[in-house]
Amino acid sequence: MKKHFTASVWREGNWFVSHCNEIEIASQGETKDEALSNLKEAIELHFEEPTATIFPEIYQFEAQVNAAF
Repeated sequence: MKKHFTASVWREGNWFVSHCNEIEIASQGETKDEALSNLKEAIELHFEEPTATIFPEIYQFEAQVNAAF
């Protein structure tokens, strides 16, 4: 699905900073175009489905507790 976003872009020293106005994601680049391209990539990665790389081992156990649940 494609969604439209808006960005604010400004210069800080030698870098251009791009900030998405709808969500709190920002990026930077040496040019405005690079800053916007990097922001697009950051947004796409932010919304990408997570992929598990380490699968935990699941254990069940009993413990004696002196409280009513």
